Amino acid sequence: MSALTRDRAEAASVPAVQVSVVIPCLNEAQNIEECVAAALAVLDENGLAGEVIVADNASEDGSAQLAGAAGATVVEEPRRGYGSAYLAGFAAARGDYVVMIDADLTYDFREIPRFLRELDDGADLVMGNRMNGVQPGAMSALSRVGNPVLSGFLNLLFRTPVRDAHCGMRALRRDILPRLQLQATGMEFASEMVIRAARADLDIRELPIALHPRGGESKLSPFRDGWRHLRLMLLYHPTFLFLVPGAVLAALGVLLMGLVFAHVSLFGRTYFVHTLISGSLLVVVGAQLIGFALCGRAYAVYQLGDRDPWFERAGARFRLEHGLLLGLGLMAAGIALAAVIVGRWLAHGGGSLSEERLTLLAATLLIVGIQVFFTAFLLSIIGLRRRDQAAD
Repeated sequence: MSALTRDRAEAASVPAVQVSVVIPCLNEAQNIEECVAAALAVLDENGLAGEVIVADNASEDGSAQLAGAAGATVVEEPRRGYGSAYLAGFAAARGDYVVMIDADLTYDFREIPRFLRELDDGADLVMGNRMNGVQPGAMSALSRVGNPVLSGFLNLLFRTPVRDAHCGMRALRRDILPRLQLQATGMEFASEMVIRAARADLDIRELPIALHPRGGESKLSPFRDGWRHLRLMLLYHPTFLFLVPGAVLAALGVLLMGLVFAHVSLFGRTYFVHTLISGSLLVVVGAQLIGFALCGRAYAVYQLGDRDPWFERAGARFRLEHGLLLGLGLMAAGIALAAVIVGRWLAHGGGSLSEERLTLLAATLLIVGIQVFFTAFLLSIIGLRRRDQAAD
């Protein structure tokens, strides 16, 4: 028998796995045996060919040994973090469906078949919604307020249908994991999964479930973990983070500079050079933030594979040369204006010359032109990988 034939025979002898129950674990000796037993019992009672994977996150209380003795496949992940544990568990999972559930007994393992039925019905990602089923003592007052706020902010930015974006019980098709390209290592992993699924236009569904008081000591840090979720949402939405404030600042700066040059008097005051300096600063900062927003979207589209119809249409219409020409035009206008100022200064014998307004305008045009010129190059560099892939 050839090696290839033997390998195929061995592969055929391995039973197919329908469901992989993945449980992240960090010092859960008090609960892990019960969790593994409950997961195995659910699989057995429902006739599901499955496996239980415990992703141990460098526990120091013997959790890994207890999980293995209870019948789980233990995957060691020395790098601490909720996301790190799940990524290791996903890499080891063999089931067509993956069920995610915490090791603190806050979720009822008997709910697993409900999640699987939604996947059988065509869903790609099924989320639990705890908010109407929180048992007494199961969630702190801070989390009761903070979770809806963070979930609402996520829905506002990414237009997802999920009301409880941070629920620890969920299920998904294993074949969608390459499309999600999950990278977060901490608790923000829960938000990243929802964001990536929404951007991939996956079928996301939500099921109401109960949340029970946890067994053992909580590992959550509400303020730290809340900030990590918020930070990830902002990083995944450069339009909100950069473009909106950048456009507002630039528009306000142009308005202030226009008031000075138009000699407009508002509220009994005429705006002079100090207002012009403020306006120039706002325009420069606003232009920089808009550049950051474009680079952020370019990275998401070209490097992470996000879909952004507006950006893709704009990218097809505007090329590197357009940005370079715009930047050169602004720089040329600034240099020309500076030349006029120097000419006037020389015409006055090199003495004192009151040209503060034109000098600030020239400097603003030159700085913004430089920003546009080099931002165009940076956008083109970010897009190199996508163009290479298209050529291949």
